[in-house]
Amino acid sequence: MKADVKAGKTFADLQVGMKVSIENTVSEQDVSDFARISGDYNPLHMDEEYARNTVFGTRVAHGALTASYISAILGNELPGPGAIFTEMTLSFKRPVKIGDTVISTAEVVEMIERGCRVRLAIRCDVGGKMVMKGEATVMVPSGAAS
Repeated sequence: MKADVKAGKTFADLQVGMKVSIENTVSEQDVSDFARISGDYNPLHMDEEYARNTVFGTRVAHGALTASYISAILGNELPGPGAIFTEMTLSFKRPVKIGDTVISTAEVVEMIERGCRVRLAIRCDVGGKMVMKGEATVMVPSGAAS
């Protein structure tokens, strides 16, 4: 763990409407690293010749790589360190290609007092078009004095 990691937000710090966006450009290295880490070597992601003959016409990034950008927001920014994923649903709308810049956004849409849980709307866009959307629920520290 980094020594400079800031404290995450507690349930008491959060409110509906809070939003964070980050930007990531998908590189060849990102796709290769993700394949190595996940074990997903589908030629759609790894082999340009194979991918050229698919509906996409070129290699595409793993959907889970795109989803991992949301994990970065939830773990680092909103709510941040201390947040624990309890649920996530996703719908992939368009492919993400190597070289695409992905804008990932998470917005608090519901505060659930029982269990100090927060529901967030999540989405990723490329070139102003939605490529992924969904919801995430995280559990956060209460912020109540001990």
